[in-house]
Parts: sequence; C-alpha cells; structure tokens
Amino acid sequence: MRKYSDREIRAFGLDPAGIPKHIAIVMDGNGRWATAKGLPRGAGHRAGVNALRDIIRFTSDVGAESLTIYAFSTENRKRPKEEIGILCGLLIEYFNREIDELHENGVRIKSIGDLSWFPTAVQETVRAAEEKTAQNPGLKLNIALNYGGRAELVRAMKLAFSKTDEPDEDAISRNLYTADSGDVDLLIRTGGDVRISNFLLWQSAYAELYFTDVKWPDFTREELIKALKDFASRDRRFGGLKTNGAK
Repeated sequence: MRKYSDREIRAFGLDPAGIPKHIAIVMDGNGRWATAKGLPRGAGHRAGVNALRDIIRFTSDVGAESLTIYAFSTENRKRPKEEIGILCGLLIEYFNREIDELHENGVRIKSIGDLSWFPTAVQETVRAAEEKTAQNPGLKLNIALNYGGRAELVRAMKLAFSKTDEPDEDAISRNLYTADSGDVDLLIRTGGDVRISNFLLWQSAYAELYFTDVKWPDFTREELIKALKDFASRDRRFGGLKTNGAK
C-alpha cells in the first residue's frame, strides 16, 4: 500500500501521477555478479534475494499496484542440480523470513507458472504465503516460478476455448495468470542483456522497456528511481498520435 505522500514522492524526483501501475522485472545477473567477485554463484543468488526486499518495499510505498518478478523460468530447469537446489532453498528461506513483514504491509503474494515442478517443501511454503496474504489490499506481488510466457499463452487459450468456441482478446486476457494485474506498464531487465526472455509476452505488448547493465544484486531503489524517471519521460501513444497530430 502506498506509504509516501505526493510531496515525498516528488522529493525523489518522481511524479505521483506518473507511477506505473504494473511493473515487471527480469532479475538478471546474479551469477555473473558473484563470478566477478570471485564468489560461488549461490552467493550471487543470495545477494539477489536481499536486493529484492527493498525493491518490493519501495514499489509498494510509491503506490504501484502490481509487481511481477521473474524468479525462475522454465529454461532455468536446465541449470545444474546443485544450483537449482540452492535456489529452492533460498525460496523457502525468503518466504519464511519475509512473509510476516510482507503481510503487515498489505502485500498480496501470488505465484505464476507451474509450481508443481518444484519439491514439495517449496510448493507448501509458497502456497502458505499465498493463503496468508490472499485478502491483503496492497501491492500485488506476482512471483514467476517455473514460468514461461509461451506456456502461459497456451494455457490461457485452452482455458478460453473451454468456455467459448470463439474467444477474443478479452477472453484470453481473463485467463492469464496476471489477469487481476492487467497489462505491464514498465518492464525492467537488469544485467545487460537486451531481451525479454519469454516473460509476460501478452501482457508486455505495449510495455515500456528499460534495460540496464546493473546486475540485479546492485539494483537498489536509486536504480529503480532512474527507471521510473525514464518511464515518466516516455510518450505512450499505444499506436495512436499525439494530440497535436504529430507521429
């Protein structure tokens, strides 16, 4: 839930009316961050989890309605078993450590993707967090776990066709994991790569894209503010024209 007043938001150099409703983040660069420091990749993932805490809090405090984070893609299943085990352990640790504060701040947690692939302990931990926060009125925190954008579209289309022989765009949108969060306004990718990597393909049709070389463990609220300022500077026409008739 929004914590900062208009005056406080302006003090960050932001326009309260220009905060994107739905922010999505590809949290990339954990492993490379660790390697550059001579640390094991697991240390990078732990540092990335620590970075997430402040980003969630700030996103909520400035009044964004939804935050969708790419925590584990379907392609990540190809990684070494040891690294996957570390990631699963961090997931459980994160929820156990942060759930009370997230709940107190009104954050509503929802996993998106095929959670059934994960070990039972991960599934139970995530489901418990979802149940505890299900009625919260604040920030919708969508955590993509074993998620792929193409797989989501196949799922949504199957669900839509099960209800009607001629589903339209609205019917497909209603059957997406993020139906209650709407389209993405701002999609951020850290770590230097310039692609969206099968993330929220339908929802990001008109998203503003922001790429940064900063690796996720170093992505602070100051870096997020830079992205929000850049978003505010964009002219979002959605295929139309400016009011003065210019293209």
